[in-house]
Amino acid sequence: MSSTTDSNRVVIFDTTLRDGEQSPGASMNLDEKLRIASVLEEMGVDVIEAGFPIASNGDFEAVNEIAKVVKNSTVCGLARASHGDIERCAEAIKPAERQRIHTFLSTSPLHMKYKLQMEPDAVYDMVIDSVTHARNFVDDVEWSAEDGSRTEHDFLCRCVEAAIKAGAGTINIPDTVGYAVPDEFADLISMLFNRVPNIDKAIISVHCHNDLGLAVANSLAAVQVGARQIECTINGLGERAGNAAMEEVVMGIKTRQDRMPYSTGVATENIMKASRLVSGVTGFTVQPNKAIVGANAFAHESGIHQDGMLKHAGTYEIMTPESVGLTQSTLVMGKHSGRHAFAEKIKELGYDLGDNALNDAFLRFKDLADKKKEVFDEDLVALIDDEVVRDNDRIRLVSLEILCGTKHQPPKAEMELEIDGETLSCKSSGDGPVDAAFNGVKKLFPHQARLQLYQVHAVTHGTDAQAEVTVRLEENGRTVNGQGADTDTMVASVKAYVTALNKLLVKREKSAPAAISA
Repeated sequence: MSSTTDSNRVVIFDTTLRDGEQSPGASMNLDEKLRIASVLEEMGVDVIEAGFPIASNGDFEAVNEIAKVVKNSTVCGLARASHGDIERCAEAIKPAERQRIHTFLSTSPLHMKYKLQMEPDAVYDMVIDSVTHARNFVDDVEWSAEDGSRTEHDFLCRCVEAAIKAGAGTINIPDTVGYAVPDEFADLISMLFNRVPNIDKAIISVHCHNDLGLAVANSLAAVQVGARQIECTINGLGERAGNAAMEEVVMGIKTRQDRMPYSTGVATENIMKASRLVSGVTGFTVQPNKAIVGANAFAHESGIHQDGMLKHAGTYEIMTPESVGLTQSTLVMGKHSGRHAFAEKIKELGYDLGDNALNDAFLRFKDLADKKKEVFDEDLVALIDDEVVRDNDRIRLVSLEILCGTKHQPPKAEMELEIDGETLSCKSSGDGPVDAAFNGVKKLFPHQARLQLYQVHAVTHGTDAQAEVTVRLEENGRTVNGQGADTDTMVASVKAYVTALNKLLVKREKSAPAAISA
């Protein structure tokens, strides 16, 4: 690996808990956010954008609690360019050992005219006012020019210079709508270095969206011309097509030191752990062919590829599976496996469970092992994410029976749900077994949410594989995803539906603020 200096150190700013959570359906509860923050800190992420404190009491509480427990990473909160937002943000991050306020304002002609309905001079004055006010609370202030890639160069330079003069130590240039292409975006960053006289007094950051599939390419192009902070998310989570994927950014830098002699502080061996956690918490499954963390990223089926791999792994792998946290399984889990072996395997997969949670998970593992010949790593991940992560759910599946087939029409479902500690039961029917089961849930917990997506895939191969079901619900513009896993597809379906309902209850408590972006 090429040697690096401090000037080549790239700051990794993770916004999974803020911009990532703005993905339709990706709401997280407090415990889930704390778990993700802990993993991000363990990875060596420099800055964790923990949320948008003004958005809701729940967001404020999450940022505040993360600020209390994170010690090594900087804890950042987002704030619009208003005194109320900034003061609420400052209060939320106050317990953190390293605090940052990230304030932003639109600067493109389109946004200023239609979104802000403000003249450029008024926007310029607000940039100065917001950064100055934020500096009253913290030394570390970041300012973002929302829709920066579509901002007129003269005005962008003027705002950047003013923000730095007012005390911003980091200047973020977002490609908010994912419109830029790499050479164009690199030229924009170079232009700022050439034209802003005090640019050397701040770190230049980029925040790229993936609408054209160029978020990572644009981010790395910006680094090559002087940007030294990349804003990104685990699995590329985020609004619309998502953000730059942290795992792709970090492994791109690590793998191509010949062209990008930069360094990050991220322990890449924790990448798979973080990816699986975020996928399990949000219900957003990772596509099999996703770079770095997809199930097929290190799989080889072609005979030519397999032959090359047998002769030398470097023929078809440009990085090792171990470098991102994938390991060859040394413990084959089955019904005869003991608690100690199970605990070691769970630790190997990146989970740190308390004694009670471990005991519960072990019992569920034994039940699963009785149904399957062999329990794979993916089965264990699905089992833990499905059961252990959801400690604070108000609705739980107790039992389910389905009667269906050619002789039983219409299909019938009989179920028990625990709702706020009370066990309720009902019988229902529907056009199919899934419809019958979902109708039962609606009968026991009436709601107006509309089913937008129902998707089933097998966690592993074989007829005894666990089914992993994803359900997406929509209610009054709020969208949530839920996942459930079980060897019985109908049970997995109801688990997913119930998980989505629980997330909808969390979502109902949030009031979506106007014009959140970056």
